[in-house]
Amino acid sequence: MRSTTKKTEQFTEAEKFWIRMQKEHILQKLKNEGYRVTKPRIAVIDIILERDCGSCKEIIYWISKMNKSIGTATIYRTLNMLEEIGAINRRSSYQVSAVENENSGIIVLLENGEEIHLDTEEWNKVMQKGMETCGYLKGEKILFIRKKQMNSV
Repeated sequence: MRSTTKKTEQFTEAEKFWIRMQKEHILQKLKNEGYRVTKPRIAVIDIILERDCGSCKEIIYWISKMNKSIGTATIYRTLNMLEEIGAINRRSSYQVSAVENENSGIIVLLENGEEIHLDTEEWNKVMQKGMETCGYLKGEKILFIRKKQMNSV
């Protein structure tokens, strides 16, 4: 989906949406783990999301082009922190880990007490078909579903 030469404005709307949702997810993970969300950390996250970087040196290169004031030690610490919270995977290259895990999905509890377990793919199929049947969709594909955050009164 991403390329090392793509600039943000060259992404499709779906890619921009995916990047935005992944970024929100990672920032929320940082907050949940008690880490501060700083400009250098956001810069590292942006580079990882927008470019396919195979090494830390590539991330340092792109960040130095973007902001020379972010030091190498800060980048390394941020990468370690992102890996620690499960936001990135450094095994083959620096890439964002999938938002879901093997336990992702939904459980539907029926009136008779029966539970139906749907994995993420099955849940997406059900939502797609249901929204088409109810007239909400006319050929469009659902990109992402998230729970609405309710404001406390």
